[in-house]
Amino acid sequence: MKINRIELREIQMPLVHFFETSFGRTTTRRIVLVRVDADDLTGWGEVTAGEEPFYSYETPETAWHVLREFLIPWVLGKEWTTPSDVAACFRPIRGHNMAKAALENALWVVEAQQKGISLARAVGGTLQEIPCGVSIGIQDSVEKLLERIAVEISAGYQRIKVKVKPGWDLDVLERIRAKFPRIALMADANSAYTLADLARLKEFDRFYLMMIEQPLGWDDILDHAKLQREISTPICLDESIHSADGARKAIEVGACKIVNVKLGRVGGFTSARRVHDVCRAKNIPVWCGGMLESGIGRAHNVAMSSLPGFTLPGDVSASRRYWAEDIISPEVTVSACGTIRVPQVPGLGYEPNLDRIEKVTLRKEQFR
Repeated sequence: MKINRIELREIQMPLVHFFETSFGRTTTRRIVLVRVDADDLTGWGEVTAGEEPFYSYETPETAWHVLREFLIPWVLGKEWTTPSDVAACFRPIRGHNMAKAALENALWVVEAQQKGISLARAVGGTLQEIPCGVSIGIQDSVEKLLERIAVEISAGYQRIKVKVKPGWDLDVLERIRAKFPRIALMADANSAYTLADLARLKEFDRFYLMMIEQPLGWDDILDHAKLQREISTPICLDESIHSADGARKAIEVGACKIVNVKLGRVGGFTSARRVHDVCRAKNIPVWCGGMLESGIGRAHNVAMSSLPGFTLPGDVSASRRYWAEDIISPEVTVSACGTIRVPQVPGLGYEPNLDRIEKVTLRKEQFR
């Protein structure tokens, strides 16, 4: 494929409900979209970086800079055999995986169209339907959190994830278990604890959680291995895993029993498939984490979640949970039993709503 034109857009979309983690509260998302025109076909990608450098050092500003000054000039006007070749071209640039992923993932959409197959099939997906869970942020009160959980359970979601941090953890989980003793429940700490909190973290075992996600440092593996030996709750690593090699090392030292795969964090579909393959070979379950994506990033997550190793419900929930109006048609919907049908039509599986995208655009730049 020959890349003839690339367009960057920054859009801004208000969330229908704030989302709060141990990092802080988000009410509006700034998202960089990448549109690639190649061989008379168009593919869309999304930078999943947050507005502030808390989950990752990447932000919309850093992604725009790296795409504009490095990634786009390296690929524009050149012939490429596969998107994985583009991913290999990006290796000399250290980090900036979310910027890399947006461009590479757009090319997978082009390749899927060229082959007349779905994006899911193009990246190796086999599942026709994927199980879905939800991630619920820290609320203004425990009562409001319990209300939100009840709403999501009634909507059919198969797993509930709640955010925790010191001061919003044990008492909250106790209240949840008292009201919903049988739900599939997990806790996500986003690196809010240290080994000094070991006695507190041991108490999580009494809530029979599916997992506790990233309790310790964002770049840590060794302390997580120490913690896993002390608790029975499975540890899931998120921020610590950026590559297949990183996943292999974490598994070998016993730092986790589950891995969260995020397309942006690991650098795109090529890397995500490798992480998936390493984990599957070691019998480590994987699932798809969310980054408050627009419909374009959500469509990519649906495709990735169709890989056979994604056996746990991911954070790939319905568009309406986040947006009054998404930027794709049709919007992503979830069945009454908490599943999403994987699109089988060629390409992305959802049509970008160009009028809607234009309305929420803050800036754009074209490269030919």
